[in-house]
Amino acid sequence: MTVPLALTIGLAVIIGVSLGLLGGGGSILAVPLLVYVADLPAKEAIATSLLVVGATSAVGVIPHARAHRVRWRTGLVFGFAGMTGAYAGGRLAEYIPAGFLLTGFAIMMLATAIAMIRGRRNAEGRPVPHELPVLRVILDGIVVGLVTGLVGAGGGFLVVPALALLGGLPMPVAVGTSLVVIAMKSFAGLAGYLSSVHINWGLALAVTAAAVVGSFLGGRLAGRIPADLLRKSFGWFVVVMGVFVLGQQLPEELRTNPLLWTGVGVAAAIAAAVTVLRGRRKPAPQCRPLAPAPVRSSSRH
Repeated sequence: MTVPLALTIGLAVIIGVSLGLLGGGGSILAVPLLVYVADLPAKEAIATSLLVVGATSAVGVIPHARAHRVRWRTGLVFGFAGMTGAYAGGRLAEYIPAGFLLTGFAIMMLATAIAMIRGRRNAEGRPVPHELPVLRVILDGIVVGLVTGLVGAGGGFLVVPALALLGGLPMPVAVGTSLVVIAMKSFAGLAGYLSSVHINWGLALAVTAAAVVGSFLGGRLAGRIPADLLRKSFGWFVVVMGVFVLGQQLPEELRTNPLLWTGVGVAAAIAAAVTVLRGRRKPAPQCRPLAPAPVRSSSRH
């Protein structure tokens, strides 16, 4: 086994850990891993990542289903809509240059990272509607699926908030349901790519197996690490990865310019500091004015 192959399989465990802990993030790690460590062409890496993330998500559904944290009707409606968009995105990718796809992937990474760092509203305590807005669910599913099929990204961190918002699902249920959606549209996107991309099945199955092992590890770690710390730390890691991938698409003279990367580093440091300061700044509790005590008469009538 070569060193790059061993490193690829070892790092693939982190993909599964991400899915097990956060319900997403697998494709954010899989594509850069396969492009820059396994040295796969961009389109083959995207197709392979769809297989890895789809299989890992399908396995990850099992413990959530046993714990009744999967809303099957919502997941299947969203998933079938996502499959349509993902297959179309996979077929459309044949006509788009690889550099454009990686640039789109990097932009998706940065958008995902910003959403993770900012956080998302919790749906706990909100009433679950009896009738879902089916047309809205289908439309959102197609759009998210199209992004997934094109660049191999846009999984859990787009699906989970959508499920929480549209279905009023509590976060644990939204995470479990999102794995159903991710698996369905990942396999559909893979089917779209298979018409024009050759996959190294040996490498793909090895990476998938490592990611599945990581998903079980992530499932066991869930709840033991503060969710807010985990989400923000992973978000800043994704920022670094996104900037790196985006930088690789720049012209040679810009890519090797130290002033550019110094400026990027300074901007990232300032953004991190602002995020930390905003996180520490808590709104002061609002005190309600005390109502005057009722005056009791001391005289008897």
